Amino acid sequence: MNGGRRFARLRPGTEPAPTGFSTVPDDGFCLSAFVLLRPANQDGKVLFGKLDPGAAWSELGALEPARVAQVGDRWMLPSSQLLLFESPDEAARRIVREQLAARPIPLEGPSVFSEAYRRPGSTANDPHWDLQFVYRGRWPTDRPPRVPVWKELAFLEVAGLDPGQIARNQGDVLALAGLPPRAPAAPRRAPSRGP
Repeated sequence: MNGGRRFARLRPGTEPAPTGFSTVPDDGFCLSAFVLLRPANQDGKVLFGKLDPGAAWSELGALEPARVAQVGDRWMLPSSQLLLFESPDEAARRIVREQLAARPIPLEGPSVFSEAYRRPGSTANDPHWDLQFVYRGRWPTDRPPRVPVWKELAFLEVAGLDPGQIARNQGDVLALAGLPPRAPAAPRRAPSRGP
């Protein structure tokens, strides 16, 4: 090897990292947990919610008011960035406890996915890097919970959702987990007219 590899052994700073280390990517690095819950007796549906913008989402999921406004009225999975030094398993349990007001639910996982991408408008040298820890479980009933931090919680058919109805990059997370939302409809072309 030529020493050009950059390992995910990260140090802060803008100076060149010591041998064997890299610096945090210019456009950031996020560790997030997602909880995919299916109703008790159905397989095609997953629990989604619409945020209550008045709830403390900066504490519940690292969503400051500007990001809550970006989410708007789109569907979101119960999810959060990890707290500093929190394990993914602890984050998933925290999501169930704080966002769904539920006692512990048996969860499978995590499945771990890595995505690096250039965000629109970014001038960073490095792309943004996400590590996503995806947990799966069954909600104990076929009815979604009612929790004040959400305007609405519902079990939705993922295959029936247009990606534009899903907030942030969570359509990508669903696709990586093997549950892609439906493909956006192709634009309709006007019929061609003969000569």
